[in-house]
Amino acid sequence: MRRLGRLLRRAREESNRSQTEAAKLVGWSLPKLGRLEAAETRRIKPDDLAALAKLYSVGADTLAMWQELAAQAKERGWWAKYRKSGIFTDDLPDFESEASAIRTYEPQVIPGLLQIPEYAETLLRGGQAHEDSAIAASVDARMKRQQILHRHDPPSYWAVIDEAALTRTVGSPEIMRAQIRYLVQTATRHGVTIQILPFSAGAHAGTTGAILVLEYAEPVDPALVYVEHYAASLMLESPEEVRRTLDIFSHVSSSALTGDQSAEYLRARLATLESEE
Repeated sequence: MRRLGRLLRRAREESNRSQTEAAKLVGWSLPKLGRLEAAETRRIKPDDLAALAKLYSVGADTLAMWQELAAQAKERGWWAKYRKSGIFTDDLPDFESEASAIRTYEPQVIPGLLQIPEYAETLLRGGQAHEDSAIAASVDARMKRQQILHRHDPPSYWAVIDEAALTRTVGSPEIMRAQIRYLVQTATRHGVTIQILPFSAGAHAGTTGAILVLEYAEPVDPALVYVEHYAASLMLESPEEVRRTLDIFSHVSSSALTGDQSAEYLRARLATLESEE
C-alpha cells in the first residue's frame, strides 16, 4: 500500500499540482487525498483512482497498475498487526513485498531474509534483557518477511555477505552451523544469488555500511534505497541516489567471490564448524 501512495504522490508532483489543488479539482477534502498518499487507508474505490488518473493525465496501463496495487492491499499487509505493536516501525515490509528484485550487501550480519529463527533471535536480543514474548513476536515477523522468497512469483534476490558475518559466532557454534547450512541450501535456489566478500578483498566500495536496493517491474515505479540507522530509517528515491547506490553495489559484487566460489566457501566454512563439534 505504501508503494501505491508513493506512486500517487509522484504522479501528482509530475503534474505540477499541490495536494490542496489536486483535492479541490477532484472534489475531495484535503485529508482524503492526504490519507491516500500516506497509505493510511486500504479500501480505495476504483472510481477514485480513475479520477486521479484523469486529473494527472496518466495512461491506461498506469491506472491498471494502481488498481491492481489497490486490490493487493486488501489481501496483503500481514505486517499491520506487528506495526501496531511496535515491531515494525517503518514501511520496509510494504515495499519489500512488492519488489521484483532485491539487492543487498551486509558487512556485519546475515541479511534478514536469509536468517534462521535461532540466529534472528540472538541478534534481536542483542545481549540485552528483553521480554521473551516480544522477542518471539519479532522473530515471527522476520520469518514471515522471508515468505516473499518462497511464493510462486518471488523477487530475484542478490545478497553479498561480508566474511565477517560468517566468522563471527552469533549465539553458539550450533546456531552458526545451522545458519551456514541454510545458506548453502538457499544458494542453489532459482532466483537467489549469494556472494561472499572475503577479507582478502581488502578495501572496497562498500566500507561505509549496508546496502539495500528494491527494484520494481514497472518502468513508472522507480527503485528505492533503504537506509537504516539506530534511531531511524528512511527511503531514498531520487534517481541520483539510487544510481550511486547501485554503482557501489556493483563494485562490491565485483570484489566478492563468484557464485560458485561463494558456494564452495560456504561448504568449506560449514565443514570447519562441523569438525569442531
